[in-house]
Amino acid sequence: MLLSLLWKVLYGSWLLTEIYVAVITRTRSGGGKIDDRGSLYILWIVIGVSISLGSALGETYRPTMIHNAEWLRTPALALFAVGLYIRLSAIITLGRSFSANVAIHDTQKLNTSGFFRYMRHPSYTGMMLIFLAIALRRQNWLSIVILVVPPFLALLYRMHVEEAALTSAFGEQYIDYSRTTKRLLPGIY
Repeated sequence: MLLSLLWKVLYGSWLLTEIYVAVITRTRSGGGKIDDRGSLYILWIVIGVSISLGSALGETYRPTMIHNAEWLRTPALALFAVGLYIRLSAIITLGRSFSANVAIHDTQKLNTSGFFRYMRHPSYTGMMLIFLAIALRRQNWLSIVILVVPPFLALLYRMHVEEAALTSAFGEQYIDYSRTTKRLLPGIY
């Protein structure tokens, strides 16, 4: 019962945070050089469809991973909390430089502090951990595929767009940073 309540609180907090981030941090024309290439809309559509479909499948069909693996709820909750922490920490670290859409502000500097010391896209790492947690909670293989693969592919496109904008804005400084820092998982990818 407590785990279920904690899950609902974290999940609701995450949803409210994402809505806040999407509305408040979105760069409008005149606020910086916007180079989003539709990645924000693609990301939100893919995330919405994946969560809706993956959750519906998980609720409709019996768990297919490990029958009655209630013990997975605790690691899923922990993974969700860690993912939320990493994502929010990355957003806070960037401060005013963070925007929901891909945009570079005139006064923006390349930030390599916090989690950015270890990976170029920690907010996306956090996001993927959240999707994996939601998928594990469903305990259904098809739900895991739907909740993890499409958002990951959408994030790959988003990272490509973002890295092109950062390379354009910061040139050799960003290229050097890219050589020494992995995208999502320190030392791996």
